[in-house]
Amino acid sequence: MGWAIALHGGAGDIPLTLPPERRLPREEALQHCLHIGVEALKAGNSALDVVELVVRELENNPHYNAGKGSVLTSEGTVEMEACIMDGKTKKCGAVSGLKTVVNAISLARLVMEKTPHIYLAFDGAEAFAREQGVETVDSDHFITKENIERLKQAKEANRTQLDYTEPTPKALTNEKLMANGDSQLGTVGCVAVDSQGNLATATSTGGLVNKMVGRIGDTPIIGAGTYANHLCAVSATGKGESIIRSTVARDVAALMEFKGLSLKEAAAYAVESVPRGTAGLVAVSATGEVAMPFNTLGMFRASATEDGHPEIAIWPSV
Repeated sequence: MGWAIALHGGAGDIPLTLPPERRLPREEALQHCLHIGVEALKAGNSALDVVELVVRELENNPHYNAGKGSVLTSEGTVEMEACIMDGKTKKCGAVSGLKTVVNAISLARLVMEKTPHIYLAFDGAEAFAREQGVETVDSDHFITKENIERLKQAKEANRTQLDYTEPTPKALTNEKLMANGDSQLGTVGCVAVDSQGNLATATSTGGLVNKMVGRIGDTPIIGAGTYANHLCAVSATGKGESIIRSTVARDVAALMEFKGLSLKEAAAYAVESVPRGTAGLVAVSATGEVAMPFNTLGMFRASATEDGHPEIAIWPSV
């Protein structure tokens, strides 16, 4: 028993040759956010407060696909989404289609706590944000030069992609692009169990590069990209369509509850049940176990437990 925390910055076909200028800022952000989460848990903060705090930090970092670093739709706009869930009460809140809200995850929590609903999207979510007085900015704030270039590459190749996809020569066919691991995702998430055994999860994303306007992924879908109950808390990342079809996050909890699997067994099974190259997740159990499986080339991830050593990694451990 004891507190535990795990976070991710997205899974995908992250090449081993990822340039240091793209890798190091992300690793530093993981280290920073893990430290913030650990200190908050040590100070006695609730798991729910901790996951929101950590995901806000990740949203504010332009190197990850959420908040400030959100990738662009086919029209060059941002449409951010997020979800948060408390394991003890199963209360949850979700938002989609945000264009001006600085921290989508905090708006999701307000939906959970201040409305009779679970999910608000697009104009209704933006109006609720203004009503609640959360920080908003002009949508240009979220658009980075790097994401403008990613959208250009995706349009030239006529595809949607993850934010980790390397530039691809136009000569490659779409079939070859898919065979080479057409990147689908970039998401941030955090799961935690506090010293009282309470579990919580939070996930936030900008979605897919060159996605259709109005597309909604797995992140805000309870049981798909985000889920927590009395046994575990899960935050998934990957190709949203595959994760939704497989209800990945809920499957982890269900396998633990109905099959009696351990967290690591359940998480591994859930990830392997979706097509290879499409998913990863971070999860913690009520007893302080941590699992971070993925079936992509890599997943930006970090974890720490009360009685163990912190871990920060991208590619599979050897």
